[in-house]
Amino acid sequence: MSGPHTIHHLVYPGFQSLDLVGPYEVFAGANLVLEQPAYDQTVVSLDGGLVRSESGLEFPTEGLTDVGPDSLAIAGGIGVFEACGNPRLEQKLRATAAAAGRLLTICTGSFLAAQAGLLSGHRVATHWARSKQLREWYPELDVDPDPLFIQSGTVWTSAGVTAGMDMALAVVEQDHDSATAQIVARWLVLHLRRPGGQSQFAAPIWFDPSPLEPVRTAQQLIASNPAGDHAVESLGRAVGISARHLTRLFSQELGITPARFVEQARVEVARVDLEQTSLTVAEVARRAGFGSGESLRRAFHRRLGLSPDDYRRRFSLSPSTT
Repeated sequence: MSGPHTIHHLVYPGFQSLDLVGPYEVFAGANLVLEQPAYDQTVVSLDGGLVRSESGLEFPTEGLTDVGPDSLAIAGGIGVFEACGNPRLEQKLRATAAAAGRLLTICTGSFLAAQAGLLSGHRVATHWARSKQLREWYPELDVDPDPLFIQSGTVWTSAGVTAGMDMALAVVEQDHDSATAQIVARWLVLHLRRPGGQSQFAAPIWFDPSPLEPVRTAQQLIASNPAGDHAVESLGRAVGISARHLTRLFSQELGITPARFVEQARVEVARVDLEQTSLTVAEVARRAGFGSGESLRRAFHRRLGLSPDDYRRRFSLSPSTT
């Protein structure tokens, strides 16, 4: 990079302060490591002045202009939904983003960017608890609920709150090098590349009942006893339709096969045991219906991006044994 890279951090009333401060500190840390002003950062809002975050902290801001920075970063927060209804902000944001070289959204900042039409045609991330809502509000988007962040060309989107720091570290690495990003991460006591996706943090409320009776009944059978025999043929007989038809209905209604739904239910059972008990991984696997510790490990890597042992070390509420 030649000269400072300008970053404007866009905020609005009710933004999440960590969505601003986290990435800001990563880029400020890069300046310290590189011993030069590699990033020139400004906090902006629609009209400038003091802007109050959702936690009550207030931040001085400059007014949003049509002069595009090298990167425009949009913070998330509970106030984003009111911000999405402000046509003047949407118009100004669209003009600023058009002149910017790179767009970054943190957490639900993706909603404001989507409202302005800045994410169309891109695969995007947002907070796991808001991914379904983002998909429903903006069906033209390819919303992936699991990654901590996604780069799609010059558009970067991240999951909730601290994932904005993961994304900022990746930006520093791309703009400079891995060594610089690694030093910044160490000073901030972060992983340069945090293992796993945001599914590992999601609350274990893992399905909405289908409006279709056969699918809903199958869901309830699985949820009531995840470790039971839930081969698709058995489920089909239990709900009175063929295995093929049940598979087709699951795919149409839920976007997954019955087998994947069963695996999802069993992973949730295993998560609870890993968090709350001292059972061995083999015992957890057996209780959840996986049959073996290796089957459980494969399912965890497939769904959460990390091993049962790693999951327990992060989230256990009791002493563990392996």
